[in-house]
Amino acid sequence: MSWFADLLRNPSIKNVDVDGEDRLRVHSSILAQKPVLKEVFTTFHHTFERLDKRFLSGTGARVEIGAGVAPIRDSYPDVLATDIVAGLGLDHVLDAEKMDLQDGSVRVLFGQNCFHHFPHPCLFFQELERVVTPGGGAILLEPYHGPFAAFLFRRMFHTEGYDKKFPTWETPTSGPMNGANQALSYIVFKRDRAEFERRFPSLQVVHQETCSNYLMYLFSGGLNFRQIWPDWAAHLLWLIQKLLSPLDRWLALHHVIVIRKKV
Repeated sequence: MSWFADLLRNPSIKNVDVDGEDRLRVHSSILAQKPVLKEVFTTFHHTFERLDKRFLSGTGARVEIGAGVAPIRDSYPDVLATDIVAGLGLDHVLDAEKMDLQDGSVRVLFGQNCFHHFPHPCLFFQELERVVTPGGGAILLEPYHGPFAAFLFRRMFHTEGYDKKFPTWETPTSGPMNGANQALSYIVFKRDRAEFERRFPSLQVVHQETCSNYLMYLFSGGLNFRQIWPDWAAHLLWLIQKLLSPLDRWLALHHVIVIRKKV
């Protein structure tokens, strides 16, 4: 499988420092050439908005951490776009484990595929408790733990692992992107759910759901691989996804977790 992944890998990212600003520049260029992938991110944005309105309350700013090159602000301009490294189009550099935000100043923190990069998740949860107003919370989109996702994520990325049996929440890292465990959301919110509730009693996991746009994400190649589906046939791919929706629990690549701070 690794040879196949290397064959599909986008040549633009070869020799790019994934921990530096060059990653954002190259990813931005790749995204501009992929309408199908743009639609995937837009769907993610709408999911964040829908779940915020449904499950969270309170006042304060809406902030995205790890915004990268497809910030939620592209769809909802009021959302502050931040990342741990500076990048064109971002509003602020922000470390999710040590946020430069005032106590109780945030309604919601959004995170697209960034939680599994946090070397010390407990520090993030402590910051979440501090900066979020009661009734507010965090909405995290992360790699899923179903059979197809587990098979694929174990084999597709050189810089990130996928280990559901890793003994701790903390993953050895060598930079913002290198060394992540893509199974972290499974470990914290499913395998060790009781431990999470014991350590952070003010935080409640109030909702989890799978994302149904996995075929569009997969065949677009994401930000690191070549697109293998033509843009002109995107509607057909969307139709196939709809027909396969009853199988989401087995085929989904991402899921969303909603965490609310108790009032």
